[in-house]
Amino acid sequence: MFQHILVPTDLSEKSRRALDIAVKLALQDGSRITLLHVVETIEDADYNEFDAFYLSLGKRSWKKMEKMLGPYEGEGLVAEKEVTYGKRVKEIIQFARDHEIDLIVLSSHKVDAESLSQGWGTISYQVGLLSPCPVMLVK
Repeated sequence: MFQHILVPTDLSEKSRRALDIAVKLALQDGSRITLLHVVETIEDADYNEFDAFYLSLGKRSWKKMEKMLGPYEGEGLVAEKEVTYGKRVKEIIQFARDHEIDLIVLSSHKVDAESLSQGWGTISYQVGLLSPCPVMLVK
């Protein structure tokens, strides 16, 4: 059903649930997965001022993503890792457009029914609204 699944990650334990579900879908459908981490850049700052810092964060992210994918080795999973730099929502949406993503699977927090307004500004909500493809939110 899906050919290319994007799993944006903040590298936390919570985002592993989204990866687990994406892997199950990918193995079932013969899909490939891209695990994406966006290194958030400082707004209105020249990238060159912080390039060494950003590259260091990128290298750390790469290693953490390798560990996240480690348990799935040998299962026939086709998975790639990508690190981009910028604003998270914008980078996730742009990546989905540029790479013909069929499905985005990402973690989301539970929204309290008593205070619904607190969930509207989250990354997962914004990606859900702006995505060019279906989005699965994992809680």
